[in-house]
Amino acid sequence: MHDRTIQLQLGIGAIIAAAFLLLVAIPTWVSSPSNVPNIILSPLFWPWVLAGLTAITGLAMVLTSIREPRPAEPAISEIDDKPRAWGRLASIAAVMVVAMVLMPRIGMVWTAMLVFVATAYLVRTSHPKTALVSAVVIPLVLYAFFAHVAGVAIPQGDFVRLP
Repeated sequence: MHDRTIQLQLGIGAIIAAAFLLLVAIPTWVSSPSNVPNIILSPLFWPWVLAGLTAITGLAMVLTSIREPRPAEPAISEIDDKPRAWGRLASIAAVMVVAMVLMPRIGMVWTAMLVFVATAYLVRTSHPKTALVSAVVIPLVLYAFFAHVAGVAIPQGDFVRLP
Protein backbone atom coordinates (compact mmCIF):
# COMPACT_ATOMS: atom_id res chain seq x y z
CA MET A 1 0.00 0.00 0.00
CA HIS A 2 1.36 3.40 -0.94
CA ASP A 3 1.71 6.38 1.37
CA ARG A 4 -0.90 8.21 -0.69
CA THR A 5 -3.49 5.48 -0.12
CA ILE A 6 -2.70 5.22 3.57
CA GLN A 7 -2.95 8.99 4.00
CA LEU A 8 -6.29 9.08 2.15
CA GLN A 9 -7.71 6.26 4.28
CA LEU A 10 -6.50 7.85 7.52
CA GLY A 11 -7.94 11.22 6.47
CA ILE A 12 -11.33 9.72 5.67
CA GLY A 13 -11.25 7.80 8.96
CA ALA A 14 -10.45 10.99 10.88
CA ILE A 15 -13.32 12.84 9.20
CA ILE A 16 -15.74 10.01 10.01
CA ALA A 17 -14.52 9.87 13.62
CA ALA A 18 -14.88 13.66 13.98
CA ALA A 19 -18.38 13.56 12.50
CA PHE A 20 -19.36 10.82 14.94
CA LEU A 21 -17.97 12.82 17.85
CA LEU A 22 -19.61 16.07 16.79
CA LEU A 23 -23.00 14.65 15.79
CA VAL A 24 -23.49 11.72 18.17
CA ALA A 25 -20.99 11.18 20.97
CA ILE A 26 -20.57 14.68 22.40
CA PRO A 27 -24.27 15.70 22.32
CA THR A 28 -25.32 12.31 23.72
CA TRP A 29 -22.74 11.56 26.41
CA VAL A 30 -21.18 14.86 27.49
CA SER A 31 -23.33 16.96 29.76
CA SER A 32 -22.68 20.48 30.87
CA PRO A 33 -24.40 22.65 33.45
CA SER A 34 -26.02 25.78 32.04
CA ASN A 35 -24.38 28.11 34.56
CA VAL A 36 -20.71 27.60 33.59
CA PRO A 37 -19.19 31.10 33.83
CA ASN A 38 -16.35 30.56 31.38
CA ILE A 39 -16.64 28.63 28.10
CA ILE A 40 -13.17 27.12 28.55
CA LEU A 41 -14.29 25.50 31.81
CA SER A 42 -17.33 23.92 30.17
CA PRO A 43 -17.14 20.11 29.85
CA LEU A 44 -18.26 20.54 26.23
CA PHE A 45 -15.47 22.90 25.14
CA TRP A 46 -12.46 20.61 24.87
CA PRO A 47 -14.29 17.66 23.28
CA TRP A 48 -15.60 20.08 20.62
CA VAL A 49 -12.10 21.49 20.09
CA LEU A 50 -10.53 18.03 19.75
CA ALA A 51 -13.27 16.85 17.39
CA GLY A 52 -12.86 19.99 15.28
CA LEU A 53 -9.09 19.58 15.13
CA THR A 54 -9.57 15.93 14.16
CA ALA A 55 -11.86 16.99 11.31
CA ILE A 56 -9.42 19.65 10.11
CA THR A 57 -6.53 17.18 10.24
CA GLY A 58 -8.54 14.58 8.33
CA LEU A 59 -9.52 17.10 5.68
CA ALA A 60 -5.89 18.22 5.32
CA MET A 61 -4.77 14.60 4.94
CA VAL A 62 -7.37 13.94 2.24
CA LEU A 63 -6.45 17.11 0.33
CA THR A 64 -2.73 16.32 0.61
CA SER A 65 -3.22 12.76 -0.63
CA ILE A 66 -5.24 14.01 -3.61
CA ARG A 67 -2.51 16.49 -4.58
CA GLU A 68 0.27 13.90 -4.22
CA PRO A 69 1.32 12.31 -7.55
CA ARG A 70 0.46 8.69 -8.21
CA PRO A 71 3.42 6.31 -7.73
CA ALA A 72 4.78 4.53 -10.79
CA GLU A 73 5.84 1.28 -9.11
CA PRO A 74 3.48 -1.28 -7.55
CA ALA A 75 2.85 -1.22 -3.82
CA ILE A 76 5.09 -3.28 -1.56
CA SER A 77 4.26 -4.09 2.03
CA GLU A 78 6.72 -2.35 4.33
CA ILE A 79 5.80 -4.32 7.45
CA ASP A 80 8.39 -7.05 7.72
CA ASP A 81 7.76 -8.16 11.28
CA LYS A 82 4.05 -8.43 11.97
CA PRO A 83 4.46 -10.33 15.27
CA ARG A 84 6.46 -7.40 16.71
CA ALA A 85 3.77 -4.98 15.48
CA TRP A 86 1.10 -7.03 17.27
CA GLY A 87 3.35 -7.14 20.33
CA ARG A 88 3.59 -3.33 20.39
CA LEU A 89 -0.19 -3.09 20.03
CA ALA A 90 -0.64 -5.49 22.96
CA SER A 91 1.93 -3.50 24.94
CA ILE A 92 0.12 -0.20 24.48
CA ALA A 93 -3.14 -1.93 25.48
CA ALA A 94 -1.38 -3.17 28.63
CA VAL A 95 -0.13 0.36 29.35
CA MET A 96 -3.73 1.60 29.12
CA VAL A 97 -4.98 -1.10 31.49
CA VAL A 98 -2.18 -0.36 33.97
CA ALA A 99 -3.06 3.35 33.75
CA MET A 100 -6.66 2.63 34.70
CA VAL A 101 -5.51 0.48 37.63
CA LEU A 102 -2.95 3.03 38.85
CA MET A 103 -5.05 6.18 38.52
CA PRO A 104 -7.18 5.74 41.65
CA ARG A 105 -4.15 4.63 43.64
CA ILE A 106 -1.48 7.18 42.71
CA GLY A 107 -3.56 9.91 41.08
CA MET A 108 -3.96 11.34 37.62
CA VAL A 109 -0.76 13.40 37.54
CA TRP A 110 1.62 10.62 38.54
CA THR A 111 -0.16 8.11 36.29
CA ALA A 112 0.12 10.50 33.35
CA MET A 113 3.86 10.81 33.95
CA LEU A 114 4.35 7.04 34.00
CA VAL A 115 2.15 6.46 30.95
CA PHE A 116 4.00 9.17 29.02
CA VAL A 117 7.37 7.56 29.77
CA ALA A 118 6.08 4.06 28.98
CA THR A 119 4.62 5.20 25.67
CA ALA A 120 7.79 7.07 24.71
CA TYR A 121 9.82 3.93 25.46
CA LEU A 122 7.36 1.76 23.53
CA VAL A 123 7.52 3.88 20.38
CA ARG A 124 11.30 4.15 20.70
CA THR A 125 11.49 7.91 20.65
CA SER A 126 14.59 9.45 19.17
CA HIS A 127 14.55 12.11 21.90
CA PRO A 128 14.44 10.23 25.23
CA LYS A 129 15.64 13.16 27.35
CA THR A 130 12.99 15.48 25.91
CA ALA A 131 10.35 12.80 26.45
CA LEU A 132 11.40 12.34 30.07
CA VAL A 133 11.34 16.08 30.77
CA SER A 134 7.98 16.42 29.01
CA ALA A 135 6.60 13.47 30.98
CA VAL A 136 7.29 15.34 34.21
CA VAL A 137 6.66 18.96 33.22
CA ILE A 138 3.45 18.71 31.16
CA PRO A 139 1.33 16.88 33.79
CA LEU A 140 2.61 19.21 36.55
CA VAL A 141 1.85 22.35 34.53
CA LEU A 142 -1.60 21.05 33.61
CA TYR A 143 -2.26 20.17 37.25
CA ALA A 144 -1.16 23.63 38.38
CA PHE A 145 -3.42 25.30 35.83
CA PHE A 146 -6.53 23.23 36.44
CA ALA A 147 -6.19 22.92 40.22
CA HIS A 148 -5.02 26.43 41.06
CA VAL A 149 -6.15 28.69 38.20
CA ALA A 150 -9.33 27.04 36.91
CA GLY A 151 -10.33 25.61 40.29
CA VAL A 152 -11.03 22.15 38.89
CA ALA A 153 -10.41 19.20 41.18
CA ILE A 154 -7.84 16.79 39.76
CA PRO A 155 -8.03 13.21 41.08
CA GLN A 156 -5.34 12.61 43.69
CA GLY A 157 -4.02 9.24 44.72
CA ASP A 158 -4.09 7.47 48.04
CA PHE A 159 -0.35 7.74 48.66
CA VAL A 160 0.99 11.05 47.35
CA ARG A 161 -1.05 14.27 47.33
CA LEU A 162 -0.09 17.36 45.39
CA PRO A 163 -0.63 20.81 46.92
